[in-house]
Amino acid sequence: MSDIISIVFIATGILFNLFGCIGLVRLPDVYNRLQSATKCVTLGTCSILLGVLIRFGLVSIGIKALVAIPLLFFSATVAAHALAKGAYRFGIKLGDGSIHDDYKDESPFNKTEE
Repeated sequence: MSDIISIVFIATGILFNLFGCIGLVRLPDVYNRLQSATKCVTLGTCSILLGVLIRFGLVSIGIKALVAIPLLFFSATVAAHALAKGAYRFGIKLGDGSIHDDYKDESPFNKTEE
C-alpha cells in the first residue's frame, strides 16, 4: 500500500515539475516565470521527497528527504522573492498583460525628483 501512495506522490511531483518547466517557456516576463518556477517546482520536488520518505521510511534516505523538504520549501520561496525584487530594482519591466504593480508605490527607485 505504501508503494502505491509513494508512486502517487512521485508522479504528482513530476507533473508539478513538468508544469513549472512549461511555465518557464510559455509565460511572458521574468516575474511570471519566477512564480511558475517557484510554486510548481517547490511543490513538485517536495512531493517527490515525500514520496521517497513514504517509500523508504525513516532510514537514512528517508530522514534526508524529511530534512530537505522544509529547507527547500523556505529557501526556494525566499530566493524567488529576492530575485523578483532584484529584477524590479534593476529595472526589468512587467509584461504587457500585467495589470497591477505591487512594488510601484514602495520602491525608492520609482520616485520622481520634485
